[in-house]
Amino acid sequence: MVNSKQVLVSFRRVSKTYDGETLVVKQLDLDIYQGEFLTLLGPSGSGKTTCLMMLAGFEYPTGGEIWLDGVLLNTVPPHQRNIGMVFQNYALFPHLSVAQNVEYPLKVRRVPGADRARRVAAALDMVQMGSFGKRYPAQLSGGQQQRIALARALVFEPRLVLMDEPLGALDKQLREHMQLELKALHERLGVTFVYVTHDQGEALTMSDRVAVFDQGYVQQLDTVDRLYESPCNQFVANFIGDSNRLRGVVSQLGDDYCTLRLADGSEVRGMSVHALAARDVSSTGRRAQIGEVVSACIRPERMRLIDPASSVDGGVNGVVGRAAGLIYFGDHVRMRCQLPQQDECFVKVPLGTPALEHFVPGVPVALAFEPEHLRVFT
Repeated sequence: MVNSKQVLVSFRRVSKTYDGETLVVKQLDLDIYQGEFLTLLGPSGSGKTTCLMMLAGFEYPTGGEIWLDGVLLNTVPPHQRNIGMVFQNYALFPHLSVAQNVEYPLKVRRVPGADRARRVAAALDMVQMGSFGKRYPAQLSGGQQQRIALARALVFEPRLVLMDEPLGALDKQLREHMQLELKALHERLGVTFVYVTHDQGEALTMSDRVAVFDQGYVQQLDTVDRLYESPCNQFVANFIGDSNRLRGVVSQLGDDYCTLRLADGSEVRGMSVHALAARDVSSTGRRAQIGEVVSACIRPERMRLIDPASSVDGGVNGVVGRAAGLIYFGDHVRMRCQLPQQDECFVKVPLGTPALEHFVPGVPVALAFEPEHLRVFT
């Protein structure tokens, strides 16, 4: 995690349009701290890559300001920003050797020859590619090319490294391995990493903080644990991890909690997200109203199977339905459950649970969950 709160990069009311009409980034205010690993996460077209390109200098903002360490970047060309960049396709020069590819940024900056050789060797050793200097990109695997691209981005010792989905072309196993390597490298170097991806697993694995983008706005900027456990709206809840949704009518209101009456007449109690957000003077959240139709979300691992013939303890939510099927995940199964007039939900069930021994689709199921894990959104 980041120890220092020194701001390195600031986006101040930044907007961007390509056609003069539609804003792909809308009034972005974002501070990036020195030494942190920040991920810009979101679906295609959400504005995350455009933000990265504006920070790199390959695009210029339509409005607002971008600052790097006290310097206004709006009109500074890319080669003068001293920012490292790693692309999804690696962008290695095929006619240059590995060492020459890594050396290229140093030659552009007119670093003396002896110093170039030392720094190239150090950069290759940093990514465990020290013996590959004489090879050419075509002789390398995808993972090896990714390491070379990273070495080239780090060789001139930038304070900021930008990565645009650099693991997207790798297979699943190698991608997961490289995630751990990137995180370890970041912790060792202390360089600020800004990483763009649409893969929530990558974001949760590597990041200190994550900015979740949708429709040109940052929907939530937070640490990975708070993003997962305390999403601020339905988009974040559904985009980060798996989430079950319950729809109901607000029947009771409290300070932090409210009660929903579901379609079958049963009631569940959950934490009102916007009631909590309203304590923040900068929030635009509003409280739910009695009689309002709302949605609530809960993670599959926060629900548990109980005996349909038993009753839940006081204060614990309970719903009943029927099991629809099982999905095997290796260390657990996901049970598909059908609740009255609700979307199908999933429950994470450990292997060895007695209810799985003689499972038959259609059997009645009862689910219990704590009110603090049910998030109610207006």
